[in-house]
Amino acid sequence: MSDKMRWRYGDTNPVVAAVDEDTVIEIGDLMLQDTDDAKPFSFAELTTFVPRFLGVAMRRSLAGATAPIRVATTGVFEFDCPSGTFELGDLIGPESNQSVKKVYDKENAIGRVAKRVSTAGTSVLVDVRSTVMTGGV
Repeated sequence: MSDKMRWRYGDTNPVVAAVDEDTVIEIGDLMLQDTDDAKPFSFAELTTFVPRFLGVAMRRSLAGATAPIRVATTGVFEFDCPSGTFELGDLIGPESNQSVKKVYDKENAIGRVAKRVSTAGTSVLVDVRSTVMTGGV
């Protein structure tokens, strides 16, 4: 996966998060708060990710870097997803570092669909809500 600016519109309410020097983060990664550092989704299972969901990485961090990164805690982002249709307000959860899927309960959700997808598509606009910073969806 490579850096991909996924932000489309809306206030991002960014925070500045610390990162470990051995953590590689790409722009657009879904991030969790792990004690005192931000880490991408690949570091967690779904059941442990959503309660610690911090937001979407707006800056990269290469291996060996220790500079804090900016993480958007809200806003509308475009994510890749399995082919499907989506209605406004459908719950969306993480599938990988930079992709999402439809979920059916708030415990697995990081946001809601912000634009209807009436014919099967492979991307969706998601109104993201950080669990850590805003209490989630």
